[in-house]
Amino acid sequence: MNHIFPLVRWWPLLGLAAALLSPTARADRVDTPQLPVYQQECGACHMAYPPGLLPAASWQHLMANLPRHFGSDASLDKAQHQQIGGWLQANAGTFKKVARDPSPPPQDRISLAPWFVRKHHEIAASTWQRQAIGSAANCAACHVQAAEGNYSEHAVRIPK
Repeated sequence: MNHIFPLVRWWPLLGLAAALLSPTARADRVDTPQLPVYQQECGACHMAYPPGLLPAASWQHLMANLPRHFGSDASLDKAQHQQIGGWLQANAGTFKKVARDPSPPPQDRISLAPWFVRKHHEIAASTWQRQAIGSAANCAACHVQAAEGNYSEHAVRIPK
C-alpha cells in the first residue's frame, strides 16, 4: 500500500498538468467554431481573424463601419451582416489581455492593441516591412499555423 500512496499524492498534479497543456487551455491557441460566411466574406480580402483577438466593442465598431473598412467598402447584405456580427459578438475576446485593455485598439486594428504590441515588442519595424510579410496585420506570414488558430511561438517562422 505504501508504494501506491505516492502515486495518489501526485494524481491531482498530473491532472492539472494535462489541463494546462491541452490545446484549448493554451493562451497561444484560438479555438473558435468556424463560420463559413465569415471565412468567405472577410477572408476574401485578408486573413479571417479569430474573433477572440478583439473585444466585442471593437467588433461592433468594425461591423458598424464596413462601408469604410480600412479604405475599402466591405458592406454586407443584411442577413450576412446579422449572421457575422452575431458570431463575432458571441466569440469575441473575453480573456484578460483582450477584454480588459485600457482602451479599444486604435482604429480597431489588432496590430495596435496593447496586448499585440506587448507580444511583438521584439519585432523590428523593418521586419514588418519585408516583402514576404507586408505588415503586422499579416499574421499568417510568420504564424504558419494561424489558419488553425495556433499562434504558439514554437510555430513561428519569420520570413527573410
